[in-house]
Amino acid sequence: MTTTTDRAALIVNTASRRGAVAYETAHRLLLERGVPIVDAFPVTDPARLRETVEQAVANDHGLVVVGGGDGTVSSVVDALVGTGVTLGLLPLGTANDLARTLEVPLALEAACATVAHGKVVDIDVGRIGGTAFLNVASLGLSVEVARSMSPLLKRRLGPLAYPLAAVPAYRRHRAFTAELTFPAGDHEPVRLPNLLQLAVGNGRFYGGGNAVSVEAGIDDHSLDVYAIPHGRFREHVNVARSFRSGGFVEHPEVVHLRTRAVDVATDHPMSVNVDGEIIATTPVSFTVSANALDVLVPQGSTAARQDREASARDR
Repeated sequence: MTTTTDRAALIVNTASRRGAVAYETAHRLLLERGVPIVDAFPVTDPARLRETVEQAVANDHGLVVVGGGDGTVSSVVDALVGTGVTLGLLPLGTANDLARTLEVPLALEAACATVAHGKVVDIDVGRIGGTAFLNVASLGLSVEVARSMSPLLKRRLGPLAYPLAAVPAYRRHRAFTAELTFPAGDHEPVRLPNLLQLAVGNGRFYGGGNAVSVEAGIDDHSLDVYAIPHGRFREHVNVARSFRSGGFVEHPEVVHLRTRAVDVATDHPMSVNVDGEIIATTPVSFTVSANALDVLVPQGSTAARQDREASARDR
């Protein structure tokens, strides 16, 4: 294991899609691979995840292995940022977009091997107000999709639940107007009427493997902002065809900007989906904290690197 620690904790959200059945297996696999798991916690109440991670940090664990989905990981990020504790990731959720971004295998045994034999990189952490996020925050259609997906649907279908839920959500959606301002002055204020969706991305993937953009990365110290107009169904189909690659941001109807900070207001208060969980309402402010979180990735991963020291020299 590249990270140097003789104390590790395993924390699994057993309410996540595969958490309940994976906990015992993950514990065994990690121990068999030499990961020094001192404490292990199956957490049945997601509201207790953060305090459980805080407890692990306070007990001098140098590595905290978290099993769950994207919402699970985002909910505990602030308990790890600034502590020097490394995050190990076991993707047990529906979309697992952080794992996709970092090239962490989705199969449990391979993910445990990554924890045991991977390398440590540091990644950026996005913020919506005072709340951390790792992948994408969005409003509009994505919120309707999230509301259409029951826990049972996510457990049974996994990532396939997203397109299935998108059909009724698309029919219900109503256009909205957003106003964007940029505190750093890197763009002029923008008013965007008649929108289907607006998203702010820190990582590369969202919605079970859709790319935010071709260039998006989780250690590029910037946020990718994109807006899709309401438009005609045919145009949305054309845009959707390039969701997986991120090439949709090149579509002439799509607005794409990169920034380190953006404030978003809408013509009426709107819910915001943050890494799969609806936790905020507009108006909201987004920022990015560069090189804020240490995480284990496969030795061959090209998604990020350990560059906190280089970044500090550049500032």
